[in-house]
Amino acid sequence: MKASVILAHPRNGSFNHAIANTVIATLQGAGHEVHFHDLYQEGFDPLLEASELSSVSKMDPLTEVHCNEIAQADAIFIIHPNWWGMPPAILKGWVDRVLRSGVAYKFFEGDNGEGVPRGLLKAKTALVINTTDTPYGREMEVFGDPLNTIWKNCILHYCGVKAITRKSFGVIVTSSIEERNKWLSEVRDAVSNCTAGL
Repeated sequence: MKASVILAHPRNGSFNHAIANTVIATLQGAGHEVHFHDLYQEGFDPLLEASELSSVSKMDPLTEVHCNEIAQADAIFIIHPNWWGMPPAILKGWVDRVLRSGVAYKFFEGDNGEGVPRGLLKAKTALVINTTDTPYGREMEVFGDPLNTIWKNCILHYCGVKAITRKSFGVIVTSSIEERNKWLSEVRDAVSNCTAGL
């Protein structure tokens, strides 16, 4: 099985990095092929230029690598903090530039872009893991968990991924080592559950 793991956190040594390392180790320990990208570390350019809006436009070499890997992935793992109820800007730019028409979705013949497209990703499952400093009760009561809607309804399902799991860990800023170790154990279990049968 081929897995794509995407990390978006600017600080090396963050808990997001620990989560990504746990995801990778769990996948590799089960014998899966892993393609890992730390977007900040590799300097991924999130800016979508007008010249890229066409599905047949030429891509830079790094974006082309990302597109090829995500198109072939059987499972997708995305790790990022919850910032303003959204992914970091670099990850939003990754969505814009990589989950593009012709790679992640296409419109049916005769549809000029106003209809519901057909998802092209072959991935059967995806796991999105977020960290937050907002307590769960307040997140649900005040904000309604926008990341759940963004990833499940607006992005991954749109691109053809049917089984989508999202986990959120927090409050990070006040968490203890024991809490973080427990969360990493939950990450291992979630990865194993998502890839069972693949």
